[in-house]
Amino acid sequence: MDQVAAGVHQLRIKRFVNVYFVEAGTDGEWVLVDTGLPGSDKEIKAAAEQQFGPGAKPQAIILTHGHLDHLGSAKELATAWGVPVIVHPLELPYVTAKAKYPPRDPTVGGTLAFMSRFFPTDLPNISEVVQPLNTDDETVPFLANWRWVRVPGHAPGQIALFREADHTLLGADAFATTDHESVPKVLLGVPKISVAGAPFNYDWAQCRESVQKLAALEPRHIGCGHGPVLTGLQAMVDLQHLANDYPLPAQGRYLREPARVDASGVEHLPPAPEDKLPKQAAAIGLGLLLAGGTWLLVGGRRKRRKAQ
Repeated sequence: MDQVAAGVHQLRIKRFVNVYFVEAGTDGEWVLVDTGLPGSDKEIKAAAEQQFGPGAKPQAIILTHGHLDHLGSAKELATAWGVPVIVHPLELPYVTAKAKYPPRDPTVGGTLAFMSRFFPTDLPNISEVVQPLNTDDETVPFLANWRWVRVPGHAPGQIALFREADHTLLGADAFATTDHESVPKVLLGVPKISVAGAPFNYDWAQCRESVQKLAALEPRHIGCGHGPVLTGLQAMVDLQHLANDYPLPAQGRYLREPARVDASGVEHLPPAPEDKLPKQAAAIGLGLLLAGGTWLLVGGRRKRRKAQ
């Protein structure tokens, strides 16, 4: 594990997504932030016992949001540990199978958008273990020195966690600390503050505002959902640069009109642009099939001629 700041440790899951072990300030008391992909529970439990001792379990699991790479192992871990999973109320419809997030947008362009076509859409139902975050209190449950900050745009109830004492920020997917459009850089953990999760961003104006809100906190220790730990003055400066010059995509379903959400789920969606890739893939497949058939036919004729 990598240390973000005092009492805050990052565990990378499948070299792709991060979870965090955050100490509460009392010996042996801690909170797990996010749970990685499905099937990550054994790896997370092993890391917890290595960090806190045999039989270690948190006081709670806090999800920054409910996308599959953050929610994935929440149900198994919460059940095994006997602890609650806490999410912002606006995430409840999605993590309890009452609604689905705004559809991903593969037409926004980029590597992640291309790959998003093949990501699963169904989420685990954690209704038996989930509890809503108290939105009347900005203090993070079980973490008295931390406060939560709502950062929508990527997910309706997405939250970041901030510790004022040393300017430590867990930024969720409001931004990334690696180039989220480069698979090699993500897997290698090459540091770079950048836009996160483009095909899943349903409101680009909110995404920009969320980054601006976090940059204004002037964080010096940063961990996000994707990418390595960043610390020092340069990390703060780079986040401010992203806030000042937040790049919008050249195209995409949600570029000019966002999806609208409420407490029950998605309330309105803009029209979906035509996704040309499936037709192009079908055309390529048909072309290859015809070419293969022609090759077999010509090859068969040549063999018959030789036999004569």
